Amino acid sequence: MRAEAAGRAEEVRITQGEFERFRDYFYRKTGIYFDDSKRYYVDKRLVERMEATGHRDFRSYFTFLRFQASGEEFQELVNRMTVNETYFFREKYQLDCLVDGVLDEVLEHRDDPASPVRIWSIPCSTGEEPYSIGIYLLEHWPPIETVDVEIVGSDIDTRVLERAREGVFGRRSVQNLPPLVLGRYFTPLEDGRYRICEDLRQAVAFCRVNLMNPAETKRFRHFDVVFCRNLLIYFDDAARRQAAQALYDAMRPGGFLFLGHSESMSRISSLFRVRRFGDTIVYQRPRRE
Repeated sequence: MRAEAAGRAEEVRITQGEFERFRDYFYRKTGIYFDDSKRYYVDKRLVERMEATGHRDFRSYFTFLRFQASGEEFQELVNRMTVNETYFFREKYQLDCLVDGVLDEVLEHRDDPASPVRIWSIPCSTGEEPYSIGIYLLEHWPPIETVDVEIVGSDIDTRVLERAREGVFGRRSVQNLPPLVLGRYFTPLEDGRYRICEDLRQAVAFCRVNLMNPAETKRFRHFDVVFCRNLLIYFDDAARRQAAQALYDAMRPGGFLFLGHSESMSRISSLFRVRRFGDTIVYQRPRRE
């Protein structure tokens, strides 16, 4: 039995050349680059999928992955390779900036006062960010009573999008919410988790998108505010420039972009104007090109 198990382990071992071949393919498809320090993480998930799909060697699996007409296996691999770490009211100072300055400027410069304010959260993971935006507007932005707001959450991972639509969260996700906010918008469940209210689940539209695929991003247009936090850190310089262009094209002239606290568009692209609202840095698509 031990010899047989050892033989199986040998059969599904990933060589350095195979790792590099997969890494280059995954990078071209998603913009996400795995350096050699991620070798164990990548190999483990590749072997899991090879075994799950009945492929005994990398070559067979890689051919299947690339040429499967439905693309289901590639999506499954994307779901397993991407990291989804988030919680409600993450980087709260940016939400304060949104309601204390950015949105008022958006309203001031709208061409059509009747048009909705459109906000895009990408990647949205399991939904904490777009739902946080909705809660923060209800709690801290008085114009929400009269202004129509559309919130869209997008991610490349279909598994987390299903969880976002379900709207059920563990204690860690809601740990930063004030008790009154938690009680107002969430219902405690018997297993210790919390379900967000139906009104907020209906208020956010969730959809899959690959930011590196122009055929997919071209339908995302006319956003006044974009939150794209902690995604660009997984890209190299070329992929970051492509992502910057996709985000730029998705925004209205005058629209605002929020990045993660360790990210800077200034080192990636000259398309955006740097704006400061207090101590918060935001990137703006110029109103006049």
